[in-house]
Amino acid sequence: MKILVVAGSAIFLLATLIYAILVRGVGMQTSIPHPQTLKQKDGEITFTWQIKKEMPTFRTEIAAAVLDDKIYVIGGMDGFAGVSGAVEIYDSSTDSWTTGPQLPQGRHHAAVASVGDALYVVGGYSDFAGTPVDTVYRLITGKETWEEMAKLPHPRGALAVGVIAGKIYAVGGVGMNGLTNELTQYDSTSDAWTTKKPAPTKRDHLAVAARERLLYVGGGRELGLDKNLSTLEMYDPATDTWTQRSDMPTARGGVAGTFFNGMFVVVGGEQPNGTFDTVEAFDPSSDSWITLPNLPTARHGLAAVNMENVLYVIGGGKRPGLSVSGNNEALLVQ
Repeated sequence: MKILVVAGSAIFLLATLIYAILVRGVGMQTSIPHPQTLKQKDGEITFTWQIKKEMPTFRTEIAAAVLDDKIYVIGGMDGFAGVSGAVEIYDSSTDSWTTGPQLPQGRHHAAVASVGDALYVVGGYSDFAGTPVDTVYRLITGKETWEEMAKLPHPRGALAVGVIAGKIYAVGGVGMNGLTNELTQYDSTSDAWTTKKPAPTKRDHLAVAARERLLYVGGGRELGLDKNLSTLEMYDPATDTWTQRSDMPTARGGVAGTFFNGMFVVVGGEQPNGTFDTVEAFDPSSDSWITLPNLPTARHGLAAVNMENVLYVIGGGKRPGLSVSGNNEALLVQ
C-alpha cells in the first residue's frame, strides 16, 4: 500500500510540474526592456514598460475592452482546457482587480467592443473543440447580468472587431465552413447586423482597430501556426471599400491590436516553435511601420487595450498552443 501511495504522489508531483512548466510557463522569465526613445515629427518620445498587478484568473484567447475607465477582460480558456465565462475588471488608478458578471456561457476566441455605456461580446468558440457561435452578449454599465442581442449573420470564432461612429465591425475568423473574410456591421440602436464588402484576405487570430472612421486589419494567419500573415488592409465604411497598406515587418498570428499614441500597434503572436514578444506600430500618415520596445513577456492569445494613452497587454499564453498567464504589462509614453 505504501508503495502505491508513494507512486501516486510521485505521479501527481510530476503532473503538477509538467502543468506548471508547459501550461503556466513557469521558468519563462519576464524581462523589462530598456526605455526606448524615438524621433517623431512632433519631437522625441520615450516608451517605457511597467509591470502591473496580474490578472487573478490565468487565461488565454481572451477579449478585452475599456468601459467606464476600467478594463474588462472576458472569457478565454483556462489552464485545464476549460472554456471560461470569467469577467475580471482592472482599475488602473488602484492597480487592482475585481470580479464582474459572469458570461451566460463560456467563450474563447471571442471579440469584445465598447459602445456607449455597454460592452458587446461577439462570436467566439463555445467548447474546446472550437465550435464557432453566432451569439452576441451585452452588458450595460451598472447591470449585473448579460443579455443576448441580435446574432451574427454566421457563426465565427477567432475574429476581431473595431468600432466606428458607434457601430461594431466584425472581421474575419473561422466559421462553420472554415476560414472567412466576412465583414459585418452591427448597429446597437437598431440591434441589427448588416453585411459589408468582404475583406481581401481571409484570416483568423488577427488584429483590428479603428481610428478617424477607418478600420485597420493586420496580421493573423490562415488556420495554421506556420501560416502567419503580414498583410495590412484598411476599410472605409463611407465608401464600403478596402485599401492595401504597407505590410507588417513581422508576419504573426495570435496577435492583439489597438491604436496607441496615434499608431496601429500589433503585439505578441505565435508560431510553431515559440511565441513573439514583438511590438510593431503602423503610422497611417506615412504608411510605414516602426518597432517599439519588446513585450516584457512573449505571449499569444492576449489582449491589448489603450486607456488614457497607456497600452495595457494582458493575459495570453507564453508557449504555443494551450498555455495561460495573468501577465499585465503597460507601455507608457513620455
